[in-house]
Amino acid sequence: MNIQSPFANGIQGFQRAADSVAEASLNISRPQSNAISNQSSTTASVNADQFVDATNKTLTDSLIQLKEAELYGAANAKIIRSADDMLGTLIDIRV
Repeated sequence: MNIQSPFANGIQGFQRAADSVAEASLNISRPQSNAISNQSSTTASVNADQFVDATNKTLTDSLIQLKEAELYGAANAKIIRSADDMLGTLIDIRV
């Protein structure tokens, strides 16, 4: 049985959260271009209300993804902090 270090798990999770933040930020910075490209690739019968809904949905999904990444990053930071505290305690006991 291979048990990974809590530090490795925390850092890996933190990196995933950072990647998710970068992706959400990119989507937030240009939500209209995504909706425009989707509109141009479909038929011309898409009206303005559908365009606004698609843009708002993209923005809303990206903001939710950004908040999830923030919470995920904070949780992994706590894992790293706990592992650090545990290691410090073990070192203090052994010395």
